[in-house]
Order: sequence, then structure tokens, then C-alpha cells
Amino acid sequence: MSPPQRSAAPAAALLALTVALAAACVAAAAPLERADEELRRLYEAWKSKHGRPLCDVSSDRLRLEVFRDNLRYIDAHNAEADAGLHTFRLGLTPFADLTLEEFRARALGFRNSTNKRRVASNRYLPHDDDDLADVVDWRLRGAVTGVKNQQKCDACRWVAGCWAFSAVAAMEGINKIATGDLVSLSEQELIDCDTQDSGCNGGQMDNAFQFVINNGSIDTEADYPFIGTDMACDAIREKRKVVSIDSYENVPANNEKALQKAVANQPVSVAIDAGGLAFQLYSSSIFSGICGLKLDHGVTAVGYGSENGEDFWIVKNSWGPEWGEGGYIRMARNVLLPMGKCGIAMDASYPVKNGPNPTAEPAIKMVPA
Repeated sequence: MSPPQRSAAPAAALLALTVALAAACVAAAAPLERADEELRRLYEAWKSKHGRPLCDVSSDRLRLEVFRDNLRYIDAHNAEADAGLHTFRLGLTPFADLTLEEFRARALGFRNSTNKRRVASNRYLPHDDDDLADVVDWRLRGAVTGVKNQQKCDACRWVAGCWAFSAVAAMEGINKIATGDLVSLSEQELIDCDTQDSGCNGGQMDNAFQFVINNGSIDTEADYPFIGTDMACDAIREKRKVVSIDSYENVPANNEKALQKAVANQPVSVAIDAGGLAFQLYSSSIFSGICGLKLDHGVTAVGYGSENGEDFWIVKNSWGPEWGEGGYIRMARNVLLPMGKCGIAMDASYPVKNGPNPTAEPAIKMVPA
């Protein structure tokens, strides 16, 4: 005699109750709409803190309405975070008065290419006997300069210098590791002189590394400072031999363990998909939000760690210290997809430096970062 069939009704009822309770928690946590007076006060305080470029001709009222929409999104997200539905929080970043389309046009500049030349290497291929540190933070080892800001790059559009900042951060890191000197290097030289890339209209970190290899060196930021627009290459400064690299290599693609091994040894340039509203307004904690695999932004992985059982990457951005955690974002690590969160493991590269720097001209002063 077959056993009696159990009814699916209790299980279905339990599931419905669970969903209802979760929805009730979120509804209870949902913020009230901000009053116009409070909204205006927040907007004026935000403008005072961040300002707007003079070339922005949009009406203040339009900017206020965009700000209102973004604040609604921030409040709703943070209410859900308080209810345990998100691992990170949002805030009024320097992009809080931009639509998502405006943000994408102004802040992202990695130009991905399907036919790019990859320099394959097994240097950081993971092995079973690898003994990697649980926590790595190159900031604490003095191999990372202060957070920089690409905002001035073609100020009316705020675009596309990220590739230069990412490559420079990786070269600053390996130079510190190889020579003991942390020297802030020139993004402007790459923007002006690297003809394989498009300056403030976008580029690739690999091309930047190759430019420095071909040129024999890169100048300091102090001597060739960032002015935030495309200029004619300064041939005199371009020839100044300050910091050199020998080659560059790509991390094995779609392999977070390989990326971890690389970052355990040096800061690494990575490309990510940063074109989402949650990324635009990211404020703190471990980013685990929705993002795609359309690589559009160059940043630098400068460490990794874990918090409350959640693994993360420490990523240096180039949007100034008012965005994220002092200019950094912690991104979820060891996710299900081999490409990594927002594609962070898809297209990573690093400079190789084996020897000392060229002898600098006497006129060049090596200014510490």
C-alpha cells in the first residue's frame, strides 16, 4: 500500500507567508517622500560641496528634479539595505544631479576591443600549492598614491580619462615595489602623447603600458601635471626619463583566483562595467549590486579581503575622494560567474619592472606622492 500523498498546501502557504513578511519588512522600511523644503536644503548643500562646471548650461530646476529622482532611489535602496536586502549603501556622490545617461557619457572611458592583442603569461596562474595572504592592501604598504580625479578631463563632458589613471596607478605601484620610491606619475602625458588611445575620448590600459615601454619612461605628475583636457604632446617632458617599466602582461582571463594571485603581488589595472545607477551613487560597504559585463571603465585593484564572511576587492577609482569610500569601492569577490563582479576578472593587466629607473635629468625633482 502506497503512503498517503502529502498536500502541497502547507508548503505553499508557508512560502506565501514568507514572501508577505519580507514585503512587509521592506514596506515598513520604505522612506517617506522628502518635503520640498528639505530637498532644496539638501540640494543647495550638495551644490556648495561639489559645485558644477561653468560649461553646464542646464537649468537649475532640471538639475534639481534629477537630484530628486536620484535621492528617491538612494532612500529606497538604503531602506532595503537596513532591512537586510543589500550589502552596500548609496549616497549623494558628485554625480547626484546627473541622469544615468549623462553619467555614462561623462565618467566612463575604457574602450574595449574584441581584437586587442593580449600578452599571455602564466606568471599569476593559480596553483594548488599557492599560499596567498588572506588580506592584501597595497595602500598600507605605501604603494598607492592619493585618490585622483579625472573630473577636469574635458570638463564640459567629464569623460574618459579613466584608462590613463588606471594604468598610472598600476605603474606607481610596481615602481614602489621595485625601487622603494612612491612617485606620482603623469596621466596627462598619456592623454597627450599616447597616439594609440584617444586622450579624453577614451583608451586602454594596455596601450598606455606599451607607450611607456616604447617611450622608455613616463614623467612625474609634478613636472607634467594633469590639466584635464587634450593638449599637444609636450615633447620635452615626454623625453624626460623618470620611471620606466620593462613590459606588461595580462592576467589569465575570467579567473578570480588568478587575479587574486596578481593583486597579492602588485596593484593591477582592471576594466569593469560601471554604468549602473547603483555604481553612480555608491557610498560604502561591499558592492554586490546588479551590473553587466560591458567593460566601460578602467580602475585599479589595490587589494582584497573579507568582512563578515563576504570576500571583496579593494578598487581605487579616479572620481575623487568624495565618491565611494574615500574614492575607493569594495567589490564582491569570488562570485558565481568566472568573469567576476561587473567583469573585473575579464581584462586585467599589470606592468612588469625588473630593474632600476633611468637616470633622471637634474632639473626633475622627484616629488613624493
